[in-house]
Amino acid sequence: MPIIETQDLRKVFRSLVRRPGVGGTLRTLFSREYEDKVAVEGVTMALEAGELVGYIGPNGAGKSTTIKMLTGILVPTSGVVRVDGLVPYEQRRRNARNIGVVFGQRSQLYWDLPLIESFELLRAIYGIPPTRYRANLDHFTETLDMGPFLRTPVRQLSLGQRMRGDFAAAMLHDPRIVFLDEPTIGLDVVAKEAIREFIARVNRERGTTFILTTHDLADVERLCRRIVLIDRGTLVYDGEIDALRDRYGTHRTLVVTLCEPTPVETLTVEGAEVESHAGDVWRLRFDRRTVSAEVVIRRVADRYRVSDLSIEEPELESIIRRIYLEGYSEAMAPA
Repeated sequence: MPIIETQDLRKVFRSLVRRPGVGGTLRTLFSREYEDKVAVEGVTMALEAGELVGYIGPNGAGKSTTIKMLTGILVPTSGVVRVDGLVPYEQRRRNARNIGVVFGQRSQLYWDLPLIESFELLRAIYGIPPTRYRANLDHFTETLDMGPFLRTPVRQLSLGQRMRGDFAAAMLHDPRIVFLDEPTIGLDVVAKEAIREFIARVNRERGTTFILTTHDLADVERLCRRIVLIDRGTLVYDGEIDALRDRYGTHRTLVVTLCEPTPVETLTVEGAEVESHAGDVWRLRFDRRTVSAEVVIRRVADRYRVSDLSIEEPELESIIRRIYLEGYSEAMAPA
């Protein structure tokens, strides 16, 4: 049985139409005209326990609305939603004990209290047994290197330190599911890698299910095998990242290091075009639908002396960008 399941999940926000001026105000008062905005439209998906899934889409696509329905904050307009066998908006307290949430731009820590006291308050709120609380606190303190700032007020922590505290706070009560909303936003490269390693480790060692919502596709590529792509409230892709790249990443790049200097005008390879070059290193771009990498490599080797070569796969970011700009049906249509 899936740990998270939605069927034809739909959310419509209704707002009052307000018109300018005194006349418009009176008309608004008596006419009560409403405008409906569809935020999520017919999303159906199923996540198995222990999965680490990237839930991505452009701004306004409906990602946060979906997460709010999964956490029980919002009630769906229609459709079915179950999280670990519970209906979130009907069984909010039980659902809250099963989930953890990390928001990159918000914190569940208490601003003026030392970090350790925020953890103590969360222990009381969730009713965590003392033995389990101490074991988890010791483990996360070591894993996230929080020892030097455990007794520092949260308002004095750096962004990276606060995020580590937020991750520990979300995991103290052993949730089966954790929702991550932009967990690495604003962090430097060292802090980002530390957070990514922590997520991967918890997923691997504890079997915790993660849903990662982010615009940083490096997080998705580093952590997730599966992505769910939503656009304008509608689910447009649900599957493995490698399958998306293999099917729709039409161009690859052959990076070749030649043994001898070669003028730009003399380097020609049938089926490929020169993308760029620096010294003896050349980048040749080719369409894998019309010519294979093996053929391009053989053509280069037949004409030039090669000291090194490698194949670069299409970047996930370039594929997703095309979907955002062109729409799924146009960007994904095979030539």
